[in-house]
Amino acid sequence: MDRFMRLQAPKRERIVEAAVEEFSRHGFRQASLNRLAESLGISKGSLFQYFGNKEGLFLFIFDHAVDLVRQRLAQVKQHTAEKDFFEKIRQSLLAGVDFIQRHPRVYRIYLKMLFQEDFPLRDTLLQRVRFFSAEYLRPIVLRGMARGELRSDVDPDCVVFFLDAVMDRFLQAHCVSFLDGGTGLYEGARDVTERVIDDFIKVLHGGLAGDGVTSHAEGTAHASHIGVPAFGS
Repeated sequence: MDRFMRLQAPKRERIVEAAVEEFSRHGFRQASLNRLAESLGISKGSLFQYFGNKEGLFLFIFDHAVDLVRQRLAQVKQHTAEKDFFEKIRQSLLAGVDFIQRHPRVYRIYLKMLFQEDFPLRDTLLQRVRFFSAEYLRPIVLRGMARGELRSDVDPDCVVFFLDAVMDRFLQAHCVSFLDGGTGLYEGARDVTERVIDDFIKVLHGGLAGDGVTSHAEGTAHASHIGVPAFGS
């Protein structure tokens, strides 16, 4: 890896881009270092010197992808520092959509990891993704509760789990047609995406309990029954 990092930046970037293309197109097992080296015009031995083996290269690309996401979310965190909980979530979803559009091959690798089991350290790496998501969401949730924007009688970890699950599925629906669920998210236009996000925020803000729920206790029970607690104050 030190040998790779000593390369000039343009050459490093070219290798990373080509590796992302190879893994996003072929997955892990079918990815070929021979094909990758040929496309780069370098020897296969050079790749082994840089990364050790194909697994080493894939782990490097995974860490590269995580760094890209961290950078984007750091920008969102900075730009929404004074916003309320619901606007933070809205901007986070929009940032996720923008990231997919800017780095479609990186996101395709993530989808292949989700839906294809034949990846090295698959469970460990996907667990890292979930931990990273929770690390981002938990301060947002706790701040929202502290400011009275969210109910204080809901377990913060439950809220984080719910948000992570729904937001992850939301972004998947942009790229996987059978996950769309009739929302229009799959390869949808920006205005459609923003409309669905606004509806999602409404659900977060008010929950799903109807007018027939007359007490807080009944509302909590009903929301728990359907699996969507009302997080708004």
